[in-house]
Amino acid sequence: MGRAWTLAPAAALTWVVAGLATVHPAVAPALAAGSATVMAGAIVMTWRSRRAVRLRRAGVLIGLVALSTGVAAANVWSATGPREHVIDLAEREGPLVSMTATVTGKIEPWGSEHLAFDAVASAVGDGEGAHAVAAVIQIVVAPDDIENVSALDAGAVVEARGSFQVSEAGERAVAQVHATVVELLRPAGGVLRISSDLRRGLLAAVDGLPSDGASLVPGLAVGDTLLVTEQMDAAMKESSLSHLTAVSGSNCALVVGLAFAAAAASGLGRTWRIVVAMLALGGFVVLVTPEPSVVRAAGMAAVAMLALLLGRTSQGVAVLSAALAVALAADPWLSGSLGFGLSAAATGSLLLFARPLAQGLARIMPQSLALVLAVPLAAQLACGPLLILITPTVALYGVAANVLAAPAAPVVTVVGLAACLVAPILPVVASGLAALAWVPATWIAATASTVSALPGDQLPWIEGLGGALLLTAVSAAIGLAVALPAGGTARRRLHGIARGAVAVLAGVAGGTAALAGVLGPATLPASWQMLACDVGQGDAVLVRADDRVALIDTGPDPEALRTCLDRVGVDRLDLVVLSHFDHDHVGAAAVVAERTGVMIHGPVDGPDDTAIVTSFRDGGARVLEVAADDAGTLGSARWRVLWPREDAGVAPGNDASVVVAFTGGGLPSILLLGDLSEEPQRQLLPGVDSPFEVVKVAHHGSADQSAALYEAVSARLGVVTVGENDYGHPRAEALALVVSNGGVVARTDTDGIVAIWREAGVLRVWRDHAGAVGAGG
Repeated sequence: MGRAWTLAPAAALTWVVAGLATVHPAVAPALAAGSATVMAGAIVMTWRSRRAVRLRRAGVLIGLVALSTGVAAANVWSATGPREHVIDLAEREGPLVSMTATVTGKIEPWGSEHLAFDAVASAVGDGEGAHAVAAVIQIVVAPDDIENVSALDAGAVVEARGSFQVSEAGERAVAQVHATVVELLRPAGGVLRISSDLRRGLLAAVDGLPSDGASLVPGLAVGDTLLVTEQMDAAMKESSLSHLTAVSGSNCALVVGLAFAAAAASGLGRTWRIVVAMLALGGFVVLVTPEPSVVRAAGMAAVAMLALLLGRTSQGVAVLSAALAVALAADPWLSGSLGFGLSAAATGSLLLFARPLAQGLARIMPQSLALVLAVPLAAQLACGPLLILITPTVALYGVAANVLAAPAAPVVTVVGLAACLVAPILPVVASGLAALAWVPATWIAATASTVSALPGDQLPWIEGLGGALLLTAVSAAIGLAVALPAGGTARRRLHGIARGAVAVLAGVAGGTAALAGVLGPATLPASWQMLACDVGQGDAVLVRADDRVALIDTGPDPEALRTCLDRVGVDRLDLVVLSHFDHDHVGAAAVVAERTGVMIHGPVDGPDDTAIVTSFRDGGARVLEVAADDAGTLGSARWRVLWPREDAGVAPGNDASVVVAFTGGGLPSILLLGDLSEEPQRQLLPGVDSPFEVVKVAHHGSADQSAALYEAVSARLGVVTVGENDYGHPRAEALALVVSNGGVVARTDTDGIVAIWREAGVLRVWRDHAGAVGAGG
């Protein structure tokens, strides 16, 4: 077993050097030179120690490490000049740059209204003034701005014109081009054209099939997610099933396994079986587009297969280490790829821990079930700490969701892949196969939707490196508690410590899930009439009259809004007000689009705003664009729009925020000012004909406020919806406007959730982090 780990230092050091070189390209020459020096020393050491076996082996290992690190640094060094050249030429072009590029990746959704794809730029500028270049870029464009969008695919040559945004250090793409137009110069040819036609044939085959299951078939079969909706994508991520719709190692392993089995059934020997399997894997990579993430997944699948064929986990570890070192040396930018890290972690975890976990689980359940659970458990324990770096939540039901989806996923992949391959020849057969694949795909979609809707499905976790390290320790404790065999005093003690840690975690997780779910309402004042959710730097305010609930804005973070609604126990909204369409007010709109009765909004500007409005209409809501003096009811209370006035002439955005007031029905009088700045607040002043008990301070407490308006409002409570930000919100000047007029301030960044209600003529305020206090008589 010890020898199996001799190549691990090569992989680890190559990863470190590649990461340093890509993030700090200026050090790449020194790293390359240092590696070359070490390699030269290793060669000399190996040559002079021909009779000292251990010393010679050490020299060979050091030489391999130096070779892989040196190649990685040299690759970054060689790319630095061309990258800087592209940036310089693009900046000379002015605000709009023209680029000729060859598409190298799949065309995938980017947000709700755009598409994105990777490409290699070959020229900057157009006509005779074009300059030859060679650099990876990402192009983002609206579908309507693409000429002949149906022919756009990997291998196509395009000309894109748009704004040029330099990427962060460490990213493979030099820049992101937000294109205003993409012109197709030449469609894909050769093998890439054939694979493009096959994928499009599968899309045509699922066209017309109902529900989200149809959108998942191309994703599970060939990694094409064009048809997957935002809601379905969010559900797949929250239930830890999103890996199914990307071309992952499991897809590649399935293809390899089928090819290997077919070769074995044909009577071929072991060597030829491997050859056939690798050829099938190569064909699959071409079919789904040979972009870096796919090549990475194929490489990991090949490693896992070789380990299986060799029959020894130790040899699998050596092969994995070698594969990682080679991949990082050839493509140093993989060092900063989360996908690459997840693939490596999952593959290593399956090689090392799947069998011990299965053996441990078999002590308390049937062996067949233990084997089924061990694979997703091993992957989740290994990948969880990396995923925390992106989203600080832990999917509590991820393993269960994967177990439920596991029987269906390979069926969709195999049948969908068959439909893809026969589509150009027998479209009727392809449609039939797609319909068969739709059945298990619908099961997966239902699993994702159900699991993501369960209370407490996401356990909040500590952000950043500290959170990742803590989850690593927790994962290790769970692994030891399950897999560590009994026997010996030391083992019993270690086992006890691990089980104790798991018990504490289970208690915390269960309690957190309960508080976020069925017990959530019990932790809040039952009589709340207004409640400001803690969603970070953004607005999400609930108003309740009788048994009717309104939500004013959604905040930027879907998970934060979902957590708040779950804790409050609100499932259906009678009214949703979108004050304006900035991300910090509508970023989580998808969470409530399908559970809203009436949605009102202000001026719409552009396709992104229109898409949000459409999502509510498609979800069954009655949608109304409102202006000043529009009104309605919420239970026995009344709402009235005070702004924007139709004659105000304000452009869509902050100053066109829908300002709404709630009165009557036993509510305290409430005024919500959106993100209005001082001038529209002054124009609003004539419409404020009486004081209000509660005011939602405008624009997260910015300094751009009208003192005259706050004096007229004379609120006893000013609520500031605010989170961590770089703007200095809330400003002392804004808070002083509330206090100077006899009010007190509650703010979500320090108080958490803020609940307000009227009780016996007294305005009551409850702060999640402080408890209830009186806010006036």
